[in-house]
Amino acid sequence: MYDIIIIGAGTAGQAAYKEAIKHTSNILIINHGPWDTTCARVGCMPSKVLISAANQLHDAESLEKVGISAHLEIDATQVLSHVRKLRDKFTTATLKEVNSWEDRHKISGQAYFIDASTIAVNHKRYQARSFILAVGSTPSFDPQWKQELGNKLITSDEFFDLDQLPQSVAVVGSGVIALELAQALHRLKVKTTIFARSRKVGTLTSPVLQKLAQDLLSQEIEFKFEVLPTQIQNTDVGVKINFQENDEDQSLIVDYVMVATGRRTLLDSLKLENIDSQFSELKNLPVHPKTKQLGEYPIFIVGDAHTTTPIQHEAAHEGRRAVLNCLNLEQKQNIRNLPPIGIVFCEPEMAIVGQSYKQLKSQNVSFVTGYVSYERQGRAQVLGKNYGALEVYVHAETRKVLGAELLITSAEHIAHLLCWMISEDCTLDQLLEKPFYHPTLEEGLRTALKHARRQLNAIQ
Repeated sequence: MYDIIIIGAGTAGQAAYKEAIKHTSNILIINHGPWDTTCARVGCMPSKVLISAANQLHDAESLEKVGISAHLEIDATQVLSHVRKLRDKFTTATLKEVNSWEDRHKISGQAYFIDASTIAVNHKRYQARSFILAVGSTPSFDPQWKQELGNKLITSDEFFDLDQLPQSVAVVGSGVIALELAQALHRLKVKTTIFARSRKVGTLTSPVLQKLAQDLLSQEIEFKFEVLPTQIQNTDVGVKINFQENDEDQSLIVDYVMVATGRRTLLDSLKLENIDSQFSELKNLPVHPKTKQLGEYPIFIVGDAHTTTPIQHEAAHEGRRAVLNCLNLEQKQNIRNLPPIGIVFCEPEMAIVGQSYKQLKSQNVSFVTGYVSYERQGRAQVLGKNYGALEVYVHAETRKVLGAELLITSAEHIAHLLCWMISEDCTLDQLLEKPFYHPTLEEGLRTALKHARRQLNAIQ
């Protein structure tokens, strides 16, 4: 009997293995499919390579504003070749480490539960005192669409293996993946149309910033807000999409339909109902929100397999912490204890750190909102990217910074600074004592903090 069996070798599973091997050699990791990570193969990394190429082209096309002219051409084949080259470099590094693990600790195959302490894989059974389930997730889509369109329907999993950039694409969805890829494709001269179930784009929950994001992004990309395809058909000239807009029947022909409407867990492959019949309903699994334990069983579900925040660093953190709980079941610790941070790599970038506007409102927290527009922010004007805004949420009594939402260029950097400050329970006044170099984008944050301070001083 093993001390720990880890099922899944993505980000969470690999982090779990590397932590477990420090404590015991009596472990086993099982994986079905590639032994690299979603992030390196089809997620975070290749998408950022594509986005970088697209943004470099977009910025170069703006050089005429500062008196520089340039002749630019896109090689539709070489762009994706560049993406794959870097993608393969990232995955090779991951696989190199996996290949260094002892063969007796790893098995390739589809595992499933026989009972709470036994799994089967490749027609053999294995037992463990505890399990870590890190099987991840996969893009979700209507199977009838796939049947109709075949390889003309793609997700982020297939996109990076296309031979070349298409001439046109319809993106269904307006969340993180949809937004990042759609804008990148548009900037690389792919005619791109986004079909969105609602008017929401990205992750922002602030009504002010969400509306601003809709306005800014729709100036660049064609959105069909509150419109979804009513019928799709594979034709000789491309994919025909029928839809209704403004009470009129319309149609569109594109090369590909990219579905980015979310991901579904791969837990269904594990036959959890063999442990407990109630586990047949995956949406209602009794997973503890902090310890990630499945009911009272010595089983922990980590990473994208069961989460509302499919984020790489959180998956790795959960994988490591789950090992410690497996080895010390009597004194389990909270696994999900990192300060929240989420970033969308569109332009302007979106970010939420700490508690969002929606969370604070739903909890009836007494707070003030410090606001700054970047339209006239000095450094943003110098960069020619003076758009967007930032909000900081400050507790009305303790003056602690509770969270923030950002819609500005390079939001990823200020978001990290704020996240670290929030994790240290910093107050508004402490942040305003910090240095703000001139001219920088961070000066805009100071303006928002001062706005919040004026409101606090008025009510205290």
